[in-house]
Amino acid sequence: ALQHTALWMFDQYDVIDKHTQSGLDLLDRYIKFVKERSEIEQNYAKQLRNLTKRYAKRGNKEDQDCKFSNHASFQEILNELNDYAGQRELIAENLMTGICVDLLKKSQDFKLERKTHLADVKKAQQNLESSFKHLENTKKRYAKEWAEAEKASQQAEKAESEVSATRVDVEKAKQHAHARTHTAEECRNDYAAELQKYNKEQNYHYYTDIPQLLNKLQGMDERRIRSLADGYCKFSDIEKKVLPIISKCLEGISAAGTKVNEKQDSILVIEQHKSGFEPPADVEFEDYSQGIKSAISESSLNPPKVRGLIWPFSKKHKSRTFRIPSQTPAEDYSHLPPEQRKKRLQTKIDDIHKDLQKAQDQSEALEKMKGVYEQNPQMGDPSSLEPRILEMTQDMSRLRGELTKYETWLSEALGGEESPFPVNNNTDMSGRVAHDPDVNIYAEFDEEFDDIESPIGQCTALYSFEGNSEGTISIKEGELLSIMEEDKGDGWMRVLRATGDEGYIPSSYVKLAP
Repeated sequence: ALQHTALWMFDQYDVIDKHTQSGLDLLDRYIKFVKERSEIEQNYAKQLRNLTKRYAKRGNKEDQDCKFSNHASFQEILNELNDYAGQRELIAENLMTGICVDLLKKSQDFKLERKTHLADVKKAQQNLESSFKHLENTKKRYAKEWAEAEKASQQAEKAESEVSATRVDVEKAKQHAHARTHTAEECRNDYAAELQKYNKEQNYHYYTDIPQLLNKLQGMDERRIRSLADGYCKFSDIEKKVLPIISKCLEGISAAGTKVNEKQDSILVIEQHKSGFEPPADVEFEDYSQGIKSAISESSLNPPKVRGLIWPFSKKHKSRTFRIPSQTPAEDYSHLPPEQRKKRLQTKIDDIHKDLQKAQDQSEALEKMKGVYEQNPQMGDPSSLEPRILEMTQDMSRLRGELTKYETWLSEALGGEESPFPVNNNTDMSGRVAHDPDVNIYAEFDEEFDDIESPIGQCTALYSFEGNSEGTISIKEGELLSIMEEDKGDGWMRVLRATGDEGYIPSSYVKLAP
């Protein structure tokens, strides 16, 4: 069927040339189209990441806004949008590697193949034309020789019929005519042989050689069309593959909206900022109608004290109860309202407890290390640890002093009431922090001898991922992974598989373990 199709196109060389070139031009246009689409996706993802970065919460540790559900939900939306941007980047990357790179290589191969086939067609046509010219030359020679033979025969007949012609002249004319006739016969035979040869070559050219070459061009063009069709399908499939993850991101954004609890946020604001002050009492009536003169004189010397009023919504309010804002905050937080002062003192005490516990753990770890050095001098000099041990002892003494000071201030602030906040009771009578049996007090000491990185969490793979790039690893859906490094904002995290393989994967492909 292909040969029959090509047979009807043997005389349409220019049409085939233009058609195949048009197909390759379309292939190049599609490659350029996909490349520009990939750049759009890449720029879109970059703009989304910059957007989330601009609106991400920045502040110190004392910033409490994220405790409110509406603030926390907005941060979750930014995180989900950042993951969404990562999927757009993945689309851009797959468009380039899955379509552009593949089709560009095929386009180069098709162009080279087309050039070769067209050159073969042109060469075959030139060979046939050369054979035809040779045939024409043979034909002309045959025609010329035959005309000469006819002329020589007529001259011989004329010489024989003339009475004045001698016998020698007649014989000479006959011999010349016979030679011419013999030469004409040879040219006739050469012409017949060349004609037969040319017809054979022409038949092979039009029924075998040209159809084969045209079939190769047809096959090349059909492979080009099929590659282009596959590229069209990939254009959609690449985005379909990430749609489940994009849907997860959008669902996460919706879930963040449903987590907002306006009542809880209001309660949290009240708990954080209630001052503990009682509203001012009614102003008493002072009667000056009795003893006006003395009252006036006394009032001129000692004017009546007017209590400062508290205006809850006045920005310029300065009650006698509060310190002037420009003054340096007091160490005992007495510049704060009672409730806020209690909270800040309790928080400070908890922080000192943590620092004291850490200092004591480090001190005991150093003591243990010193004992190891004393038993094994080749491992280190025990005296080299003395300055560090002394420093830790001084730090613990300082922290115990601060702990006593802040506990005293908290007791004064409570005024005999029980603390509404959880108090750390891990100190003994001497002020030393009692150890929790579940806490490893030799953690820092162990790190001196074993510098193995520990996982910071666990996660489960939501989707399979093929780690083809350098530094990435492949994971399977449902696989339990150990988190070695969190997402730094670029959409990737480092994990450890149960097989021991370690590398980076997209953060949106996993779900953190509770």
